[in-house]
Amino acid sequence: MMEVLILFVEFFKTGLFAIGGGLATLPFLYDMADKYDWFTKDMISDMIAISESTPGPMGINMATYTGFQNMGLLGGIVATVGLVMPSIIIIIWVSKFLEKFRDNQYVEKVFSTLRPTVTGLIASAGFSVLVSALLRVEAIQQGAFDWTNLIQVKECILFFVFFVLMNKFDKHPIFYIALAAVVGIVFRF
Repeated sequence: MMEVLILFVEFFKTGLFAIGGGLATLPFLYDMADKYDWFTKDMISDMIAISESTPGPMGINMATYTGFQNMGLLGGIVATVGLVMPSIIIIIWVSKFLEKFRDNQYVEKVFSTLRPTVTGLIASAGFSVLVSALLRVEAIQQGAFDWTNLIQVKECILFFVFFVLMNKFDKHPIFYIALAAVVGIVFRF
């Protein structure tokens, strides 16, 4: 039962401080990977891919997946509720007071400082995903790499090809997700 409480608290903290959406949860997930055996850092990239290609918000999908994989249905529910509860509490609280403080200069200053902070969190998370997808992170961490072994060549080629395709052809993101899934199956990424 203590494990379920820890799961709830960790995802509650994530929901409370990961302002900016699903990618903003990544630093918290990396921290959880260091502290608990719920998932590894390498699994986070897979979790992102699955969460992005399934319906629903990415952060909630990852919380539900983590909880369910480790503690079954109860874990999935607990992790999901833990993640969304801070937002619900804050939205209820803010809705009661926002009208009263809408034109307050301090409220405006808080929101103007949150925007670049959230942008930084999301950029950091995106960079972490990019590095783990294109480089052999485990070799870097262990210090047992040479420069010829550092880059994952197939993944870099795939990244470049999709980058060009997405900038050249204006298709719906679902098209590229489905295409990437087919490429992954066919070429066994």
